[in-house]
Amino acid sequence: MTTLPLEVNGRAWLVEVEDRASLLDCLRDVLGLHGTHAGCEHGVCGTCTILLDGAPVRACLMLAAQADGHAITTIEGVAPRPGEMSLVQDAFCETHGLQCGYCTPGMVLTAEALLAANPAPSRAEIIAAISGNLCRCTGYGQIVEAIQLAAERRRGANIPAVETAP
Repeated sequence: MTTLPLEVNGRAWLVEVEDRASLLDCLRDVLGLHGTHAGCEHGVCGTCTILLDGAPVRACLMLAAQADGHAITTIEGVAPRPGEMSLVQDAFCETHGLQCGYCTPGMVLTAEALLAANPAPSRAEIIAAISGNLCRCTGYGQIVEAIQLAAERRRGANIPAVETAP
């Protein structure tokens, strides 16, 4: 067993894990953050995607010990405040981009990273970004639409004009 300091969703944790424990198992089994889903456990499906220092990473392929010194963001950490949703999460709801929901956390985190790096991605760039995340429901159309909507809203293009009093 190893005692390990981790920064998850802006909070410092001191966890005790087996040396061979994956980051996925640590997040789910030790920290109780079940939003990061276990899928193939081979890094192929993308359901375990988290952000490591802002970049999408497969938590099933990484040892928990490798995350020491890095900022981890899970789906539980993307909302601005408790009880709220991020613009990306809201766009997924509005466009029905979540369907069964199994791929949604990984898709949302991938989209968050994409929009942080590229506030105005093209459709092709969105498709390329999510190409490593599999959707069992084949809801890719709505997922792409959700990311486009979130990008538009982040850029402020969806903010209504302010009316002035006469």
